[in-house]
Amino acid sequence: MTSTVEHSASVPAQADDLIFDIRNITLRFGGVTSLNDVSLRMRRGQVLAIIGPNGAGKTSLFNSLTGVYSPQEGTIEVRARLGDSATSVIGQKTHVVNRLGVARTFQNIRLFPALTALENVKVGVETRQKSGPISAMLGLPRQRREDRESTERAFELLRRVGLQAKANDIAGSLAYGEQRRLEIARALGTDPGVILLDEPAAGTNPAEKRELATLIKGINTTDGVSVLLIEHDMKLVMSIADRIIVLNFGQKIAEGTPEQIQRNPEVIAAYLGSSADEVGDAVQAQPELHRIDTAVSLDELTGQQGPATGSATSTGATSTGATSTEEWKA
Repeated sequence: MTSTVEHSASVPAQADDLIFDIRNITLRFGGVTSLNDVSLRMRRGQVLAIIGPNGAGKTSLFNSLTGVYSPQEGTIEVRARLGDSATSVIGQKTHVVNRLGVARTFQNIRLFPALTALENVKVGVETRQKSGPISAMLGLPRQRREDRESTERAFELLRRVGLQAKANDIAGSLAYGEQRRLEIARALGTDPGVILLDEPAAGTNPAEKRELATLIKGINTTDGVSVLLIEHDMKLVMSIADRIIVLNFGQKIAEGTPEQIQRNPEVIAAYLGSSADEVGDAVQAQPELHRIDTAVSLDELTGQQGPATGSATSTGATSTGATSTEEWKA
């Protein structure tokens, strides 16, 4: 049985405020049920975290929201951008879901390792452009203009994630935490209304986690992009999430604020592998929440102030020592 501990959960959400409206979805693979009668609503402007033990169904939920899987039961409607009408995700191709304003990253980094950081981000940006292969082959004015615009936008996104000095570096040569941020920049290049982050802090060190927390909070509050997050690092989750939903064995067992979830007996039991009746002492022993400070800017954390020398050039070009987009875009 789901334990809904958020007091505001009973208040109906306005239709325009909902990004995802998920009702009673069930996903099966043969005789294995990955998601069982899961319902949730994600409101616009939120950072919503999905947590749970390994095998709880978190990534299966993400795959259902992005068109990778089609649940056998239930409905999934999305209004990623303000003013959009509700559209069913079930049965849609992944690129169609992306055009609806839903972007995502993956547990395992899926960059193009032989391309530069700039070129990786341009791949995302160019999904929103209209020029086709014929325009590219003929070098038509519209295609040239869009190429300049995509380069500028890609460089802006690299600055956004603190990687402007790495624009011409091969993606595969970047540090692991930098690759994680590069993947987020590429996803943002598709101009989403909501971004789904699947374990973005996996394999990162404490300093990189702090940079990531600051970045995610900024994407939400400054850029106005709603964030749906899967993460095992509880300190990171408790630092940035507005609400948390807990899955266990494919079922939603709890929903609430970070403070409420931390002291929920069913959640503690799920992580300890025991019953809710057996964790009374553990509930009382939960320490005060320790959060990551996200007030410091990403530029300060990464040690990068403004455009760096040797910044990006257009695709396929080498660094020319330009110090701004105005110098290299021509």
